[in-house]
Amino acid sequence: MTKRIHAKHKIDRRLGENIWGRPKSPQNKREYGPGEHGQRRRGKLSDYGQQLRAKQKLKGYYGNITEKQFKAIYHEASRLKGDTSERLIGLLERRLDAVVYRAKFVPTVFAARQFISHGHVRVNGRRVTIPSYRCKEGDVIEVRDKSKDLGLVLEAAQSGERDVPDYVDVDHGKMTATFTRVPALSDVPYPVMMEPNLVIEFYSR
Repeated sequence: MTKRIHAKHKIDRRLGENIWGRPKSPQNKREYGPGEHGQRRRGKLSDYGQQLRAKQKLKGYYGNITEKQFKAIYHEASRLKGDTSERLIGLLERRLDAVVYRAKFVPTVFAARQFISHGHVRVNGRRVTIPSYRCKEGDVIEVRDKSKDLGLVLEAAQSGERDVPDYVDVDHGKMTATFTRVPALSDVPYPVMMEPNLVIEFYSR
């Protein structure tokens, strides 16, 4: 299981953006970075700096996955036919933790990772405990029966904080979701602008 080394809200503040669009993010009140030097004026980023920032933002959004994992996803995207930026996003959105988060079974992508690791999720009737498990079109993801009444699940399903995208078909009554298709970049409901093209440039240097 990938561990989150840094507090998730520090990711927001370091990047200067509320990347998950959460009302509780301290970035909504303190628009400066964490630490004693956080209020220093930010200088203009170089091309490399912009590319690095784009990578950190996208990597952070998906639960701050490890550099090794993220780079492996990039290499796979670069080998696939079509636009590498689109393929990168498609591979990230196919992760089981991303689908569980999109389905609003849990409030955050970090909670999704823990929820899966603890055995609360089934894919096509089989328990899956690997957050990076790659979903295919038509896969049915469900919360196991014993977990459907957990406060975390009920709160997330009823939250109006975000909407379920159209590439995930959800029945919150049964706590099931079908991954209907691999989304394009324009289909993904990011609260902030993601720039996967800069991520590709970063790794292509």
